[in-house]
Formats: sequence, C-alpha cells, structure tokens
Amino acid sequence: MKDIYYAEKKLTKALGKMAKNATSPKLKEAFMVHQSQTEDQVAQVEKAFSLLGFPAKAKKCAAMDGLLEEADEHISEYSKGAGLDAALIVGAQKVEHYEIAAYGSMRSFARTLGYEDVAKIFDQIREQESDTDVLLTDLAESVINPKAEAEMEDVEESAKSGSSRSKRGGEDSEAGEDSSSSYSGRGGGKSSGNGDDDIAVSSLTDGNDREGDSETGEAMGY
Repeated sequence: MKDIYYAEKKLTKALGKMAKNATSPKLKEAFMVHQSQTEDQVAQVEKAFSLLGFPAKAKKCAAMDGLLEEADEHISEYSKGAGLDAALIVGAQKVEHYEIAAYGSMRSFARTLGYEDVAKIFDQIREQESDTDVLLTDLAESVINPKAEAEMEDVEESAKSGSSRSKRGGEDSEAGEDSSSSYSGRGGGKSSGNGDDDIAVSSLTDGNDREGDSETGEAMGY
C-alpha cells in the first residue's frame, strides 16, 4: 500500500505533463480526466490506510519511477504530433497495467485477511484503471495510430524525394562534365577537318545524357 500510495501521488503530476504535451484533444481530455480520478484514488488509498488503522505513508516505488522516466524520454525525443501521442499512450498503458496488477493483488490480500471494506476500495480503483486502459486502446486504434502512420509515410516520402533530387543532380553534373570533355577533346586534338561534325557529336552526347536523366526520373516514380 505504501508503494502504490507513492505511485499514485507521483502519477498525478505526470498526467498533467502528459496532457500538456499531447496533441490530440481527445487524448488531452483523457489524461486530464484520469488525473482527476488519480487524485481521488490517492484519497481512497488514504481511507484504506485509515480502515486498517495505519497512518498513510508513501514508500518509493521504483517501478513507477522507471515507467514515468520512460514517458519523459518520449516527450524529449519526439516532436509534437501523432507520433508523440502514440508514444504517450504506450507509456500511459504500461502504468495502467502496473496499477491493475497492484490493485488486483491488494484486493485479494484484503479479502483473504477479512477486510472486505478495504477490498472494495481496491476493486473500485482497479476498475477505473481498467476502464482507462480500454479508453486509451480505443483512442490509439481509432485516431492516434492511423495519424502516426500517415505522418511517418509523409516523412519517408519526403526523404525519398530529397534523395532522388540529389541523385539526379549528381547525374546532371556528371553528364555536363562528359559533354564538355567530349567537345574539348575533339577541338583540342587532331581535327577531322570538319568543325561542324565535332559540334554535332558533342550535341548528340548531351542529348543522350539528358535522356538517361529522364529515364532515371521515371524509374524513381516521384
């Protein structure tokens, strides 16, 4: 109980940070609603302490600290958008699953020891955590994940287009160097006696190179 008491108090602050960094209005609302629920859960755990005849004391919860640290890493690594929203949902659901397991175990312990009133408190909180987990799954599958996928496709498409432009630019540069060499070589070496022929060959070389560029562009499909 000391462990989960610490966890709930720390999660209350973390949910505010998650809501602040979420992009989706629905996800923001979900975090804020659950923040309010978590504040009430802190009070319910304090009531359980009182029913058992113990003062409410918190004990450092390494598991919750680790899960919330991971959520902070997502916030620092991702730009605001559907990708960050998806990462925040992953982090939040890890927290929910931890709490579901914790409250389920405490409920069983309380029932075994004959503290049914305390067991009911833990069971009620567990149901709230489970409902939040389901809500986050629905948001992820119906709204967040499709948007995150579309964002990723846009980024990949932009990267491919940039790579294609860079490649074509390099080929154009090489083609220009080849044409120049062909023309200069013929003009600077032994003359065939027909300057017009030299220019015609040089022009033909340029034309072939440009055609090659066009085929390269069509092959890339952008």
